[in-house]
Amino acid sequence: MASPFLKSVGKTNAVIAEYQLELSCLYGGLLYSLRKVVIFSRPSRAVGTNVTVAKGDFMTPQSYGVALALTILTMLCWGSWANVLKIARGWRFELLYYDYSIGVALCALVAGLTFGTWGSPDHLRFAADLAHAGNMNILSGFAAGVIFNLSNILLVGAISVAGMGVAFPIGVGLALVVGVIWSYTVNPQGNPWLLCLGVVLIVAAILVDAIAYRAHAIKRSDGGDKADAAAKRAETRKGIWLSIVAGVLMGTFYPLVEIGKSGEKGLGPYAVAFVFGLGVLVSVFFYNLYFLKFPIAGPRLKFADYLKGSSWLHFLGIAGGVIWMIGSLSNFVAASVVGPAISYALGQGSTMVGALWGVLVWREFAGGGKRVNWLLALMFVLFITGLGVVSIARS
Repeated sequence: MASPFLKSVGKTNAVIAEYQLELSCLYGGLLYSLRKVVIFSRPSRAVGTNVTVAKGDFMTPQSYGVALALTILTMLCWGSWANVLKIARGWRFELLYYDYSIGVALCALVAGLTFGTWGSPDHLRFAADLAHAGNMNILSGFAAGVIFNLSNILLVGAISVAGMGVAFPIGVGLALVVGVIWSYTVNPQGNPWLLCLGVVLIVAAILVDAIAYRAHAIKRSDGGDKADAAAKRAETRKGIWLSIVAGVLMGTFYPLVEIGKSGEKGLGPYAVAFVFGLGVLVSVFFYNLYFLKFPIAGPRLKFADYLKGSSWLHFLGIAGGVIWMIGSLSNFVAASVVGPAISYALGQGSTMVGALWGVLVWREFAGGGKRVNWLLALMFVLFITGLGVVSIARS
């Protein structure tokens, strides 16, 4: 008769084998589908066909003011999409993320076939852009979507265990610093001193936001159960580490987008968004194979749980992805005028938009007292000043 130890080892090996089988099958199917999508997206090059790509004459901003307006739209979208997590109460973020990824890819495809095509004499601008692109450019755009998706999953997981006021400032703050520095290195546009000052002010605003949330959390826990308070501190520490990893990863995706757009065979903004969206959609199935079995918080899940969701919950997830991609498209397009470092820095001001939602709509800072209110006021002053400095940083 087998010992309990051998039985437990056998169960563990069975789980690992099941996980590996699912991963290998899914990998084969998705890889085949991705190859079909890329081949279908590239128009055939018949003999005598001359494909030329001009990236600056279709649905791109022609003035600095319009480009700045697009970065503001980015802030609004990136800072607002996460509200679907609040609205879909009780629906685990791992399940919502399937629909979110579908929304991201769907929005990118529709934008490419409309805004990315209108204004072109042959109505093939988006498709011709994909056909003209080099393999490394496509790979960079796809990798950007894969890396972003992991960072965003970790960030949302951090929010679920530590709260938006802890995870968002740390994660997005790190992403802002890493992304701006790397983006400026890849494509140096703008006054580096003004850009640096603006980024410092925005990071300071994010840190003040975190301090305000921390002060509010401490005030709420005063007089509570000590064991419960210790458990909450442990969850906060877990959320902080998740946020740090998420922030570093998130800071690398935008420079990869710029690499995908660079060079003679670089992708245009709508084409790179489409390839990016494919990266998000494909990678979510791989990531969720792990996160459903080993969730950040809560019991294990199965894909069958996703199928149990209502139409309203699925709609919310898709809407969240569409909102995020509208912001990203605006940012990718604006970067061609204001430069990637400025565009990304202004877009990551979405942290403060998220804070506004938390303060004004979800009342996350209610009952914080005068100190918290003063910190929030200082946060918004630093934020607005930083945005103003970054907006004039273009040479």
